[in-house]
Amino acid sequence: MAARNTARKRAFQILFEADQRGVDVQTVLADWIRHSRSDTRQPPVSEYTMELVEGYAKKTSRIDELISQYAVGWTLDRMPVVDRNILRLGAYELVWVDDTPDAVVLDEAVQLAKEFSTDDSPAFVNGLLGRFKDLKPTLRRDDA
Repeated sequence: MAARNTARKRAFQILFEADQRGVDVQTVLADWIRHSRSDTRQPPVSEYTMELVEGYAKKTSRIDELISQYAVGWTLDRMPVVDRNILRLGAYELVWVDDTPDAVVLDEAVQLAKEFSTDDSPAFVNGLLGRFKDLKPTLRRDDA
């Protein structure tokens, strides 16, 4: 499972970079893939990283809508960039990726928040993604 952990971290970094640069995540993904092929110092982009980024790209509007709807007291623009992108990645994997247990998605998202964000972020990320986990059947049904 260490490979998936690394894949999630890279997917988060790609989402974060796209958000910071104000460009499409698929553009940043293509940049990362190109760099990894032309520079041996760059790690390769795994299939799972690509799957996460491309899956998120297909659901971007719906994911941002869900985060905005359920993040009580926070607008998407006011959220720390790190938290916003951890939530985006976690929401995609939690709601639309069936082969990853929900508990793993939550734990990995919380670990990313601990590593890259503020002291308050792990609880915020866990709380919001936990809400998505509880509402998952409804969220998927609404998306059909």
